[in-house]
Amino acid sequence: MIPSASYPPVVEDESRYISASPINVADLLAHAHHPSAGAIVLFSGEVRNHSNGKTAEYLEYEAHVPLANKMIAGILALATDKWQLKIAVAVHRVGRVAISEPAVVVITASSHREEAYAANRYIIDRIKHEAPIWKCEYFDDGSSEWGKNSL
Repeated sequence: MIPSASYPPVVEDESRYISASPINVADLLAHAHHPSAGAIVLFSGEVRNHSNGKTAEYLEYEAHVPLANKMIAGILALATDKWQLKIAVAVHRVGRVAISEPAVVVITASSHREEAYAANRYIIDRIKHEAPIWKCEYFDDGSSEWGKNSL
């Protein structure tokens, strides 16, 4: 496929995988359409207000940005090849993320839903388990706790 303003490249530019700004889910989805894709799957991992029996106030993410960008690019490329994706997008936040805001978004588009769902799950699972991105949860009792990548 030839990239154009109407149809973005299958794998987004590496500089877009980690964002210090809020993720605009609607904008990402608006650019995730392709004429040969019959299925688009969007996963938005959002900050919830509780964890381990405590009330969470917000999360803060840190990342080794160059390495995270490289790893996410590789994950997207593998998924694109394995499931013949038309679109593969992933963006992860760094910095402070409020309750109900997206911390990570993955969008996959393929000819059929089975591939779009499978690829989306593969991408988010690999990002959560492998990318050098760390979260710290801040609670209403003043405590904080560093989480694990796979939670």
